[in-house]
Amino acid sequence: MDKNVKVFLEKYRMTVCESIWSFCVYDDPSADLCLHKDLHLSNVHHLAVKRDGVQSIQIEQESACSIIHREETAGMSHIIFHIDVNSAYLSWTAVEQLKNGADVDIRTIPAIIGGDRESRHGIVLAKSPSAKKFGIRTGEPVVNAFRKCPNLHMDPPNHRMYREYSRRLMDFLKTYTPEIEQVSVDECYMDFTGIAQRFSSPVEAAYEIKARVYEKFGFTVNVGISTNKLLAKMASDFEKPNRVHTLFPEEVKEKMWPLPVSELFMAGKSSVAILEKLEIRTIGELAKTDPKLLEFHLKSHGRTLWEFANGIGDAKVQSEETAAKGVGNSTTLPKDVEKAEDAKKVLFSLAESVGKRLRKAGQKANMVSVEIRYSDFQNVSHQKQLGRASGADQVIYEAACSLFDELWNGKPIRLLGVRTAKLVDEDEPEQLSLFDLQFEVKSEKPKKSMEKLKKLSAAMGEIRGKYGADAVIRGSVLEQREKEKKYEKKQF
Repeated sequence: MDKNVKVFLEKYRMTVCESIWSFCVYDDPSADLCLHKDLHLSNVHHLAVKRDGVQSIQIEQESACSIIHREETAGMSHIIFHIDVNSAYLSWTAVEQLKNGADVDIRTIPAIIGGDRESRHGIVLAKSPSAKKFGIRTGEPVVNAFRKCPNLHMDPPNHRMYREYSRRLMDFLKTYTPEIEQVSVDECYMDFTGIAQRFSSPVEAAYEIKARVYEKFGFTVNVGISTNKLLAKMASDFEKPNRVHTLFPEEVKEKMWPLPVSELFMAGKSSVAILEKLEIRTIGELAKTDPKLLEFHLKSHGRTLWEFANGIGDAKVQSEETAAKGVGNSTTLPKDVEKAEDAKKVLFSLAESVGKRLRKAGQKANMVSVEIRYSDFQNVSHQKQLGRASGADQVIYEAACSLFDELWNGKPIRLLGVRTAKLVDEDEPEQLSLFDLQFEVKSEKPKKSMEKLKKLSAAMGEIRGKYGADAVIRGSVLEQREKEKKYEKKQF
């Protein structure tokens, strides 16, 4: 076999399986795909088994052999897909309109999904490629979008319909594997590992899924492929729409490092501003920075960003079965929250609610996660491991605040959620750290503090159970409620 062909196949985690195996280049179907003796890898990014009507490259191999995955040869533990619907709200609206007899596909014209220009919902939720060419951005006011493109077509959002399309998509993806973690209405992670033997390669599987989604539903998706969730997510955000991208650890330097640091997952607005002051402008520059310097300026989030910049992430796909083993609560806010202090008051109410449910179930949690939904309906979430299992409101709240500080990018917040996971029975013995043991020799303060928190949370729960939810209200929560009441009066 030609040396360049071997490099080509290895790059995409494939070896030749039959005497003749066909692949096609999807970046530019009209391009000259003749292989000859030279293979221009710079122009080849996406491969798949040949489909009808698509020009292909034929790679000849004298002896047949089975396709093997680099995962097997290199001992990789997981292959993870990130599947993201392209401009979901606009795509789903377009599909629904075409089903109902529309003459124009709004995906082909300057179009947006937005709200009433006069209401607080008057922001761009999704845009067509043509609208993007006018400089229209997701999240900007609708009135600004019309200034940029006076002939812009706009449809209102239909969240009930979006939820239905989301459900159908997830149900379809579960026909491949139940190991799916839905992270928002239009995106999910899929653990490919368990179904790898059914496909010649992860890339082939991704193209099959992408093609079948379009055939079945009429909209397109991007699929990112890697060994962890972080890199799979980053990969799916590469060039859109209707693409498959890989971002394996050995590809991080080439594909991810040249990108602006603002494109790194969880690099929020405030974090990016600090990094730019440190003259860190690309992901590669961040990856090469001393993590201690980053921790000094950004605390623990600095270490997290450094790890992400280096492609380090070990989060596993949490399927519905796994996710159900937790307790959580979320709330859609009466008006968008724009201040951290207001958001944290909401987080405290949520932490109290979650703590109460944990105690009622006789459980405590080892993990806390926070979800933020912005006013443009973008969802972000993150989780952290607790030092020890707890069901105390204050412990859950402090963990939630820490996660919030890491996640929030400064944009208006529509929804907040707090969830606990990795639950254990309340009476399960606690594993103390060496730090705890050092102090327990000298005093009983750590134990007493934990007991005090438990008793306080339980006492407040009892009072509320007997006299009503508002019998005991923290001053900060009461202040937040008064603000909400004033806002509601203004609205009416």
